Amino acid sequence: MIYVLGYFFKELSLIADILLTVILIAAVLDIIFLFRKSQITAHRITPERLSNGDDNYLTLRIINNYNTNILLEIVDEIPYQFQKRDFKIIDRISANSQKQIDYILRPIERGSYQFGNLNIYTSTVIGFCKRKYIFSGGAEVQVYPSFLHLKHYEMIAVSNKSYSYGFNEVSKLGNSMEFEHIRDYRIGDDYRTINWKATARRNDLMVNQYIDERSQNIYSFIDMGRVMRMPFNGLSLLDYAINTSLAMSSIILKRYDKAGLLTFAKDVKSFLPAINQPQQLPKIMEMLYNSETNFEESSFEYLYTFVRRKIPQRSLLMIYTNFETIDSMRRNLDYIRLIAKFHLPLVIFFENTELSKLLDDIPQKSFDIYKKVTAEQYMIDKYEIINELRANGIIAMLSKPENLTLNSINKYLEIKSRRLV
Repeated sequence: MIYVLGYFFKELSLIADILLTVILIAAVLDIIFLFRKSQITAHRITPERLSNGDDNYLTLRIINNYNTNILLEIVDEIPYQFQKRDFKIIDRISANSQKQIDYILRPIERGSYQFGNLNIYTSTVIGFCKRKYIFSGGAEVQVYPSFLHLKHYEMIAVSNKSYSYGFNEVSKLGNSMEFEHIRDYRIGDDYRTINWKATARRNDLMVNQYIDERSQNIYSFIDMGRVMRMPFNGLSLLDYAINTSLAMSSIILKRYDKAGLLTFAKDVKSFLPAINQPQQLPKIMEMLYNSETNFEESSFEYLYTFVRRKIPQRSLLMIYTNFETIDSMRRNLDYIRLIAKFHLPLVIFFENTELSKLLDDIPQKSFDIYKKVTAEQYMIDKYEIINELRANGIIAMLSKPENLTLNSINKYLEIKSRRLV
């Protein structure tokens, strides 16, 4: 533009020549400064494994050996499963310094994830050119069922409290199966727990303290059939059930019960007998890592046959499945009732949160009214399923997918406190 104006005004032509010379000199100096030698080093710090459905933090550690501040454009070749084609981090690093940059990845499926190279484009404040650094950062990371929040859930188990839903388990007296210790009588204690021999020795009322029976068999049964493929918030119902089963197994073991696992569809896919040993949780995690659903219809008839043959001792069976209609539940009800003769089944199925949202919407068109009526009928069917299961003496629980873990913990603690197993 200045050269065009210089055609009419000779003074501007001279100014344009000076500016062009300055720009060319600055560009040459910028190139020399950036490319004189390797001045940036970087590497990615990846965890040994990622937690499915959770925010996982990854770290980039960068060292700047330039004598000036450097602008960074970081392009990390993250696994294709994240579907982030435009993943980029823009940052700045001071002269002769180190910097740690954290970013978050949330996987939504289990399996092996392959990281590629770490690419960093550097430029100075002049910004005429960029230099590309490529750091070999290829790494294979396994995505396992959600394990990041296990410590939080274990705290619930240790404290005997589930704060989110208000359930509070306490040690009860009189009917527990395991003696704990003798203590002083307090107002409100069951008189049937008075220890008369200890009372005579101490000349003061003493009572027996009991705790709930330990070392009970608690199994997680996961339906791997097509009803568990439905996705919510990026995760399938199967993944919600798997994440919950891992958390429940951790809590069960912490509470000195025996944790076991069974996955089934048309037949039993995998089975791990219930034990309480330190190596049980890693075994459960590995088994869940390799679990995948399919398009088969699950057979509760085969499940009943397998349970009768392989699980002789009365156990709590937490069955994660999904009944969308009352007819689908009735097809399997007879087999669940047969299981209930020898064990305590807890049937856990899911609320369709997307349809539930329609109940709060105000219809604007006639088609909206149709959708709302359909959603209402769906919710009615779900509660009819619960009522029919309970009428047949079967414990049932309906849960939103995102609340499944806490709801399952609550139900487990409730069953233990009521000594139903």
